[in-house]
Amino acid sequence: MEPRILRYPGLTHFWDLAVAPCPSKPRPTAGAFLLLLPTATGFSFASAPLASGMAKRPKSSIPRYKRQRRRGGGRSGGGGIFRFLLKTVLGLFLFSILWVLAYRFINPPITATMFGDVVAGRGAARDWMSLDSMDRDMVRAAIGAEDSKFCAHQGFDVDAIEDAMKRNASGGRIRGGSSISQQTAKNVFLWQGGGYARKAAEAYFTFLIEHLWDKRRIMEVYLNVAETGIGTYGANAASMRYFGHDSSAMSPTEAARIAAILPLPKKRGAVAPKGFTLRYGNSIAARVGVVARDGLDACVYAGQTVPVNKAPPRVAKPPKDVPGADYETATPPPPEISVDTPPTDPVPTPAPGTPDAPVAGEPAVAPAEPTTVDEPPVAENAG
Repeated sequence: MEPRILRYPGLTHFWDLAVAPCPSKPRPTAGAFLLLLPTATGFSFASAPLASGMAKRPKSSIPRYKRQRRRGGGRSGGGGIFRFLLKTVLGLFLFSILWVLAYRFINPPITATMFGDVVAGRGAARDWMSLDSMDRDMVRAAIGAEDSKFCAHQGFDVDAIEDAMKRNASGGRIRGGSSISQQTAKNVFLWQGGGYARKAAEAYFTFLIEHLWDKRRIMEVYLNVAETGIGTYGANAASMRYFGHDSSAMSPTEAARIAAILPLPKKRGAVAPKGFTLRYGNSIAARVGVVARDGLDACVYAGQTVPVNKAPPRVAKPPKDVPGADYETATPPPPEISVDTPPTDPVPTPAPGTPDAPVAGEPAVAPAEPTTVDEPPVAENAG
């Protein structure tokens, strides 16, 4: 096809085309394009055919979809925050499962309570001992003192929790109904103290260890990470501190005294207990026989070799300065008049010749000592 040329005389500049009337401006036909050609008297348009290499591109058979605009214009910031929170929760959930599963085979190296004692300068003495070597009376004392239904429940003693709620609702000192599984979850994975957040996390970790560990592992970890004194953790470290020998051979009384200080390890002594601690320890010692008779510790030793019952050795406790030793001394210091003795009015001495005057040659009667008041019961561990 020959090009068609239309001339526009009188146009001397290219920009004049924008204002020049072009009633007969050509339109390119199919397969052609327009050319703007300068001439001596103006400009002209030429319609030229397309070359064979510039053929019109065929239409694609792939449908072209239009992207729908999101409501609100652009990306929503709330959706990004929700996805971030969801990923964080899933990450923490996966990490907690791996953490609990790892401690089924690896002994916990440190806990939050131990770290607090180390930072405070009290240290954290612990000597891990497996249940294969630990005296069985220590296991029985822990069950008799803390959780008599340890082998029967799945981590939560519902009856004990309901009783604790009733006592706390009636007023007075707050007492807890936590099982050994709950205390293990708190001691290993969480921190001490109350609060709904910690209680919820405690219930979650209790559920995990009940399903990822067995009862024997729960008891073993509990008796090796529980706080048994100021800067002392575990039954074995407590036995060496209080009685001068390890926990492989313990008497029911020694095991009961260690179990008696578990609720308040920083305020109770195991060497020379008195008041409520003494009575509570004697009660636990009696329960050791009940646990043995009823087989309440059977789940701990199911399919395992039971350690041989050995008598504790007779050893003298070596003199060693440890934090909190003032709670466990066998020879308490003499009472301070200003602190331990209540103020009393001076008794006037009767004049000679009165009926109350002492007779010559008779020994003087010493004044009666002040009546001692028994130590009031100490609140149990609310955790």
